Amino acid sequence: MSKYCNYHMHTTFCDGANSAADMAAAAYDLGCPEVGFSGHSYLPFDTEWTMSPEATESYCKCIAELKEQYAGKMSIRLGTEQDYCSDTAGLERFEYVIGGVHCVFKDGHYISVDGDAEKQREGIEKWYGGDAYAFVEDYYQLVADLYPKTRCNIIAHFDLITKFVEKDPTFDPEDRRYREAAERALQIVSGQPVALEINTGAISRGYRTEPYPAAWILQKLGESGVPVILSSDAHSTRNILFGFTEAMELVRKYHLNLFPDLDSLLAWERPRSG
Repeated sequence: MSKYCNYHMHTTFCDGANSAADMAAAAYDLGCPEVGFSGHSYLPFDTEWTMSPEATESYCKCIAELKEQYAGKMSIRLGTEQDYCSDTAGLERFEYVIGGVHCVFKDGHYISVDGDAEKQREGIEKWYGGDAYAFVEDYYQLVADLYPKTRCNIIAHFDLITKFVEKDPTFDPEDRRYREAAERALQIVSGQPVALEINTGAISRGYRTEPYPAAWILQKLGESGVPVILSSDAHSTRNILFGFTEAMELVRKYHLNLFPDLDSLLAWERPRSG
């Protein structure tokens, strides 16, 4: 039996390639003791990859049925990946919430963080006057505000904004302004009762060779004790546990505080200073 659980999985209810039933069956075949589904919350201005309100209702019903089907064999949890820009009404129906920033608005204009490198560059040129680091700063301000906005349990792909930097860079993640923006957000997040993902999804989809977040961020997480949870951000049955063995090597290398399952995360209370 696999010792791994994965709580970041997408299905055909949003932008996944496989049905929830197929994802559950694949996870069971892998021997996962528990998995969680995390359909993308509705964004009325970007419906292609998010769940409509009607799809959200069907999604919740489907996962409830899968819970019953696998009772006594594999635990299934109902979650959502809540975008910063989504309506927060109704979040209480989910057992856990993954908070994510997938877009930035500048003067009312939408710029996707992870949709397309060229469109992102065009948005930066048009709405930021070509200042990519101002875009970075706005992104990290939203990341820092994810918990107050969504009351999420997990922050997804902390540095998602670096998705394209290996193959089609718009900015340099070693630049002073980039590092300062990321560090400001990390300092704020470090005081919140959230775990950060070690997210292997961009590797499985061919965008990156390393997981989110970057190695220097993992080092700081290890130093500060901010907990992490493993995530493959799976969009297909092939990637449910993608890269988890390698991710565990990073856990050991950086002495990270790892939550192996959802209950340990939900029961955790951040120690109070003093």
